[in-house]
Amino acid sequence: MYNLVWKFKKILSIVKKNLIDVLDEHGNLTRPGNKPKFSDAEVITLSLLSEALMFDSEHYLFKVLNKNFKAAFPNLIDRSGYNRRRKNLNWLTERVWRSLVKKLAFGEVTFVIDSMPIQICKFSRAKRSRVCRERYETAPDYGFCAAQNQTYFGYKLHGLASLNGIITDFELTKANVADIHYLQEIKYRYPGCTILGDKAYLNNPLQTELFEEQRILLNTPMRKNQKNYRKQPAIFRKSRKRIETIFSQFCGQFKIQTNYAKCFDGFATRLMAKIAAFTLLQFLNIFEFGRELNHVKHTLI
Repeated sequence: MYNLVWKFKKILSIVKKNLIDVLDEHGNLTRPGNKPKFSDAEVITLSLLSEALMFDSEHYLFKVLNKNFKAAFPNLIDRSGYNRRRKNLNWLTERVWRSLVKKLAFGEVTFVIDSMPIQICKFSRAKRSRVCRERYETAPDYGFCAAQNQTYFGYKLHGLASLNGIITDFELTKANVADIHYLQEIKYRYPGCTILGDKAYLNNPLQTELFEEQRILLNTPMRKNQKNYRKQPAIFRKSRKRIETIFSQFCGQFKIQTNYAKCFDGFATRLMAKIAAFTLLQFLNIFEFGRELNHVKHTLI
């Protein structure tokens, strides 16, 4: 909370630099009618700052701002307006994130892939829960998490990260979607790269297809009952742990398993903001403060 206004201005300058081609001099998109006093850039900045400072509740965030920082934010909008505009500007948040990723992961050719479960509610409440069920295409579903050896109700977050810990791509799917399907979505964006995965991505026809079409080398550990079994080199097993550490940070610091959204658009917006805030903290560590890339917990303290 210390020096929150300075932190807001620092992030606002980064947001404006990365959206300079789509926002006007006041930080707003071109639109008919009066320009909002609390600009689009400020809405995105507040979204990123709240996630970076671990405000998982919008209600609590606005309670703090109105009580302690009212003079610093004279044009602050109400919470419902912020929530609505935050969802409408989610595509700009993604644009900021992708711009930061390009600067942080430039030239990377080796990546790690994995998935994590995100439950919408407790398993016992799944049948009567209406959260995110407004459309069949985006509704949550039942899935099984092998790591936790349990069935859950919700979504699956698929992620691709560089070896140093930059999330370069992600996708949210229903919980029952197999991990290997995500590779079909990203293969055209990573030609000639090496991707490390766990046994969930072990699929010889797919590995052959990826190499023949895009020269992607998909390296996974073999099962012990496979013919010509060879143990995966220790360096690969160690490298795969990077994305597992990132997922742990998402759960611990960014509370990705805590959901206050009622509709899918709100849920997707919160998820995008959390991942963008994580990448923003990494960007600040490298280009602003000269710290370790992944020591994001204390970046703004």
